[in-house]
Amino acid sequence: MRKLLLGGLLAFSVSTFAGGHSGGKAVHWGYEGDIAPQYWGDLSPAFIMCKIGKNQSPIDISKEGLTKACLQPLEVNYSADAKVFLNNGHTVKVETAGESYIVLDGRKFYLRQFHFHTPSEHTINGKHYPMEVHFVHTDRYGNIAVVGVLFKVGKRNPALDRLIPYMPYKVGEKNYLPLKFNPVYLFPQNRDYYRYSGSLTTPPCSEGVRWVVFKEVVEVSPEQLEAFERAIGVENNRPVQPLNARRILY
Repeated sequence: MRKLLLGGLLAFSVSTFAGGHSGGKAVHWGYEGDIAPQYWGDLSPAFIMCKIGKNQSPIDISKEGLTKACLQPLEVNYSADAKVFLNNGHTVKVETAGESYIVLDGRKFYLRQFHFHTPSEHTINGKHYPMEVHFVHTDRYGNIAVVGVLFKVGKRNPALDRLIPYMPYKVGEKNYLPLKFNPVYLFPQNRDYYRYSGSLTTPPCSEGVRWVVFKEVVEVSPEQLEAFERAIGVENNRPVQPLNARRILY
């Protein structure tokens, strides 16, 4: 097991809009020991949905939960607005200028950040992938939409090659990106997707998150994967949650 990096920082891996405080102090959570995912709901009253929520993420995407639907093509309008690459102790993430957006349910959701999980949080027919990237968006009302991209070991990924030189390997490290980087280069060519209603995958595990997970899996080389694993320092994936009464649209 890779070493857990906490660094005394409250962070979250799905959204920059989540957090937890008790008596004015940040509530520490993590992926190992007595602050691991199975204990999140007991760490703070603000985290209660991690324990009692019925529409939690991530999930296993399997044929038993699928429902055929006429999903519209995902409209993606991304620009080269990646600004900062930072390590918050739970993940490494890239913050953006908020100019890029997707259109979902007839409204614009602006990209706020994207971050990395090793291994993946979502599974396909029970199978984990070595990495998953979450692209976190909000609309003007604060509603959240997350796009998930799964990665498998294979060829070197040119888009990741552009980011890795600025990798923040230490907790608290923040590196400004001088390059023009468009996050869309991390998307698969085929943008068919699964759709479901879920939650943040970290405390406070708030529900009502619109989830999009691409069907096509992108490649990452072993060396590139190792760089992200080393920077993150721990297997930062929440276990899959029960689907309950939900359906996964495709």
